[in-house]
Amino acid sequence: MIPVYKLVKLPHSLKLRKISKVCGEIEYRLMSGMDLSVTESEYLASVLELAVQNTAFSSDIVRIIQDAYGILKTGFRSDPSGLLRALNTVRYALLSEIGQFPADWDFIDCTGSLDPCRRRCFPGIYVYLEDIRAPFNVGAMFRTAESFGVEKIFLSPHCADPRHPRAERTARGCVSAIPWERLSSDMGILSLKGPLFALETGGTKLGNFHFPSQGLMIVGSEELGVSPQALTAVNGSLGIVSIPIYGAKGSLNASVAFGIAMQAWAETLIGINYT
Repeated sequence: MIPVYKLVKLPHSLKLRKISKVCGEIEYRLMSGMDLSVTESEYLASVLELAVQNTAFSSDIVRIIQDAYGILKTGFRSDPSGLLRALNTVRYALLSEIGQFPADWDFIDCTGSLDPCRRRCFPGIYVYLEDIRAPFNVGAMFRTAESFGVEKIFLSPHCADPRHPRAERTARGCVSAIPWERLSSDMGILSLKGPLFALETGGTKLGNFHFPSQGLMIVGSEELGVSPQALTAVNGSLGIVSIPIYGAKGSLNASVAFGIAMQAWAETLIGINYT
């Protein structure tokens, strides 16, 4: 960690970024169940003292920093979760002060890499991502699919690469944990076995749809939806499932809609044992 005497000399915005980083590193240790040494706790106290000396801060930010300092100095070891949350609040308050706001992949996660051998899935449950263009959405869908027990993901030829840095950050390790395959042609999905259905507008409402015990869900492009060819295929199989929308927008982000549909599908599969 950067020495306090060097921290004092840094430009304002860089100083706040460094202090927020210090808070993040301590957060990680606490989340991982590690204790803080006397030297580390004294260093953190010095950093918080430095931060609270900033006369440009609002009273709210000063109070947030003082609260964290108070917890640190009054026996946090009996309840480290209090310090953990206080430091988390300090970190994001400082980032907000310099106009930086976190993306999903900035959040601390102490779980480490996922072990594919430990994942459980529903056998025969597959997903096809058809021309999902945003790496962020692809990563989010991988994370959702892994969480709800999808056995394997198939990608269309023009779907964003799951190995894109933004996809991998959003997936939080799920790209390497769940099997996936990119098909060589747009119609390759038709060669896959099992019943098909699409997540799209204009179909059976989510609550009335009969999800299969095994099958494949097609999720289409953020802009264009499911392709006509894929819709023809699903209309000859299980059809379309739709999420009722009540707001003025009339649509959901593709990865959000996928999460809603996957939860509903997984709920119908609970009676089937995981592999």
